[in-house]
Order: sequence, then structure tokens, then C-alpha cells
Amino acid sequence: MKHCGTQELTTERLVLRRLSIDDSEMMYNNWARDKQVTKYLRWNAHRSWGETAETLNEWEKHYNDPKFYQWGITDKHSEVLMGTISLFPAPMLKTGWHLNTERLGAPWEVGYALGRKWWNKGYMTEALCAVRDYWFDTVGADWLAAVHANENIASAAVLEKAGFVYDHDVTDRKFDGTPVPCRAYHLLKEEL
Repeated sequence: MKHCGTQELTTERLVLRRLSIDDSEMMYNNWARDKQVTKYLRWNAHRSWGETAETLNEWEKHYNDPKFYQWGITDKHSEVLMGTISLFPAPMLKTGWHLNTERLGAPWEVGYALGRKWWNKGYMTEALCAVRDYWFDTVGADWLAAVHANENIASAAVLEKAGFVYDHDVTDRKFDGTPVPCRAYHLLKEEL
């Protein structure tokens, strides 16, 4: 595996790009403050534009790290920022996999959020497939993990459309420590 960091990716309708503090207003207004969007995420809805700016400022600091993967999802034509997608090490998910993780290596997980205005239009599946292909073809990873709250059936559909397979049940935690019953999925490069 050769980590390459957050590189710009394009699809038929989207550009996945690095984010900056200049994106604070669009991120806050388009999804970060929306409790319906963040209902199943590890983080809670932002209470202010400043909270979003702080998050983006932190992410900006990490873009030189080749192991940092955080994209903004934008419309290719309008350049409107509609969501985010990221890859990160998932140490809390080391157990329970129905895979030979000693051979495959430690799990990396995909996470995403999309503004409500863009739900049910295939945007997240399109973004996930681009990140999936980048992960396998450019970074050279052998597998990828994903987890969603049991109640988040829309996320299950996105994962399955991108080729992920249900693996096991797991209890994940929000950043504030709240336990969340979840379903864990995997995707093997060799199965694509």
C-alpha cells in the first residue's frame, strides 16, 4: 500500500477535492448544521458557522500527510459543495471480521455525509465508487471497511451499490462516547 493523500477525483457529475476554511459557509448551510443529516454520524450537528470553520481549519492542516483522506463533494458544473467523504484507520474494528485481517492488514473505514437536498440522486454512490477505485487502484490497498448505524438503511443501500458486503454487527461510538448499534461491511479488491 502506498498512501497518496487527498488527490482530486472526478466523476461524471462530481469533483471530489480538498476542503479549505473558505468552504465553511457552504458546509455549514448545506449539511453540517442539519440534525437530520448528522443523526447517524459520529459527530453532532454544528451549532455555529465557527464550529464548521474550526473543523475545516483542522482538516486543512493535515492535507500534506499522505495518510489523510478527506474530500469535499462538489457538483462538477455549479461547484456547489454538497457533502464530504473520507477514509481513516479504524482501530476499533480490528475484531469480528470474517476475513483474514492478518493477511489483509488493518482496516481503513470510509465515512460520508451528504446534504439533504442531494439525497436519493445517486451522488453518494458515485462519490463512494470514485474513492473506492482510488483506494484500490492508486493507493493499492487490499480491502476497505464501512460501518453504518442499524437504522440508517439509506447508507446500507449506498454501500451495497458500491459493492460492499455485510460482515458482522458491531457497536460503534459517537465522538461523545454514545454507543450506536451498527452493521460492519467489507469490500475486497479481489472481489471487484
